[in-house]
Amino acid sequence: MKQLVIDRIDGTFAICVDADQKYFAIEIAELPAGAAPGSVLAITEEGELRLEPSKKEDRKGKKKR
Repeated sequence: MKQLVIDRIDGTFAICVDADQKYFAIEIAELPAGAAPGSVLAITEEGELRLEPSKKEDRKGKKKR
């Protein structure tokens, strides 16, 4: 399962980054409830976004404790 981290919100888009440092713009309306900068999103096999509440990263991409 691919994971993305929300880097920032820019207008109506969430700018997300993956493990390879590739950036993606996802419309805010498509995000799961509770998603915010630093949230980790999982992309399911069906292409749906799921919030990973037990994982959160700081702005530099390091896991928070």
